[in-house]
Amino acid sequence: MRPASRLAAGAVTAAATALVALATSACAPQPEAGGSGPSGAASASGSASAAGTPASCAPDALATKAKGKLTVGTDTPAYAPWFQDDDPANGKGYESAVAYAVARKLGFAKEDVVWQKVAFNNAFAPGEKTFDFDINQVSINEDRRKAVDLSTGYYDVRQAVIALKDSKAAKATTLAELKGAKLGAQVGTTSLDVINEQIKPQQRPSVFQKNDLAKAALKNGQVDAIVVDLPTAFYITGAEVPEAKVVGQFQTTPGAGAKEQFGLVLDKGSALTSCVSRAVDALRADGTLAAIEKQWLSDAAGAPVLK
Repeated sequence: MRPASRLAAGAVTAAATALVALATSACAPQPEAGGSGPSGAASASGSASAAGTPASCAPDALATKAKGKLTVGTDTPAYAPWFQDDDPANGKGYESAVAYAVARKLGFAKEDVVWQKVAFNNAFAPGEKTFDFDINQVSINEDRRKAVDLSTGYYDVRQAVIALKDSKAAKATTLAELKGAKLGAQVGTTSLDVINEQIKPQQRPSVFQKNDLAKAALKNGQVDAIVVDLPTAFYITGAEVPEAKVVGQFQTTPGAGAKEQFGLVLDKGSALTSCVSRAVDALRADGTLAAIEKQWLSDAAGAPVLK
């Protein structure tokens, strides 16, 4: 099953054009979690990481597909806000920026990064890969770890509020401003937990069996706003309900130990896994990932953090 995040690849940001959905089956609201390590990021998988860190993660010591080059895969078209202008090599968009940041941590200059087109499902299918790592909103989960290695998480999927552009809820900039709104979410989801635990609305939220029903209620004015994961929010507002907007995203998600994260995909047992995961962990620790997220998902994508 494709993750809910894959739907985001079809989303339009405030600064980007409308995007196309890649697979409706990706729209599962429940997170596909891979567990979390001591730092809060999902732990890396694969025999390379299990065997311990290599003696050196310098470029000349890494067994990359092409000597002196780092080959990075992603799907085509490459959609905003993860990429910009369908050009992964331009460094614009969240995942393009993350890929180049990982490359720099590994010692590769921008001109040494080679991009390769890889269909989403092929990225984590069994079999040898032609890329060093793939970045394509792939959620970390145990089923995928059976076929490929996954790095530690480079993006923590958050929840977001969607409202019709002409509604009062669309003007909210804080959680307090949403307390009086009629809110809705799918039953049994983190989205519903966020409403109850963080917004704490004055009236009981509407609960729907499916996100499709929640979207219909939003369009019909039965609710003022709905809560879904942020990637799905990008998709809904870009492809399904263009008269709606992403009001904002939540800073944290209830049950942090079970949160959904995106990981970089590598060959099963890749010798690069531990080095790539170390690079991701370093980018999280030094604030680089947070800065990239703010630039491309909060600011450029029009999804400010609601506090």
